[in-house]
Amino acid sequence: MPICYHCGQQTSEDYYCSKCGQSYCSLHKDPIDHECNLLLESLRLQQVPLDSAYITNSQTIPTISSQEYTSHTDSVIRGTTDGTYTWYRQEKQIPEDAFSPESGISFKGILLAHKSELLHFIIGGSLIFIIGLIAFWDAQLFVLGYGWALFMLAGFYTTAFLFHEFGHRQVALHFGLQTKFRLLTFGMLLTLIGLFTGLFSLISNSPAIPSLALPGAVVVLGLDKVNRKTGLCKAAGPIVNLIYGTILLMISFLIPPIIYPLNYFFALAAYLNYMLGTFNMIPLGILDGQNIFKWNKKVYFILMASLGIFLIISGILVYTPLGTSLYFPL
Repeated sequence: MPICYHCGQQTSEDYYCSKCGQSYCSLHKDPIDHECNLLLESLRLQQVPLDSAYITNSQTIPTISSQEYTSHTDSVIRGTTDGTYTWYRQEKQIPEDAFSPESGISFKGILLAHKSELLHFIIGGSLIFIIGLIAFWDAQLFVLGYGWALFMLAGFYTTAFLFHEFGHRQVALHFGLQTKFRLLTFGMLLTLIGLFTGLFSLISNSPAIPSLALPGAVVVLGLDKVNRKTGLCKAAGPIVNLIYGTILLMISFLIPPIIYPLNYFFALAAYLNYMLGTFNMIPLGILDGQNIFKWNKKVYFILMASLGIFLIISGILVYTPLGTSLYFPL
């Protein structure tokens, strides 16, 4: 059966790309899905002809045993350690600065792909902060003289999101991978919908409509298979939320009850971190949990259990009379 040149999987029907001269499965038939520009850029940098640098789909794929790892300097064939999958593209195929406009690489589903990372952070963080203001809005806070709390909670909401993404980013940099925070086209659409529905609920004084806020995420180049590197990069985000939330929870106990509700708001901020981390551990779709579960189930269940336990504890402290008795001055 034909083999997809991008993912190495057998396919009942292959699609030929006239631009790079290779055949692909239905999932990677479009040039942007098999990174056609990146492939051609690699050939240009190596200054070798296509037929001498790559195997054709008619060749037999070598079987790699569980103890073997092959890496050839004159080809792009690379085997995985478990022998179940052959990865065709080497990391050296990625240009030195793939995010630069001069790289010629198109990024699917990314808004303003070649703009500065700082701009992406500012836009994404600002949208999260505004949605946080809407979500925590309560006119009674201003009546009681706690208007400052609204901005503090929105700030905690924003940092929970940004620190999560920074976790992914820093671990990817540790492994020498190219990575940047980028606005996602579909995520921005969901965020803007959530922003408008939140404003509508606020203005009309109607019940708030649940909304998703995911304006962007860290994009990492080179995570083409599920292994330790991928698992650690994905786990970094929820781990940061676990650590950040625990620090905030500890601070909530250290703050004297006499300055209530500051201690309560720190507990609420901890709850937001545990909630974000737990949500991202769901092993579905593009969420972190899917790759963590595939990489190491033990790590997955330990991290999921830790976040779940602290989510329940902080939820009890925030939303039950027990929390009131602990944080409210007697």
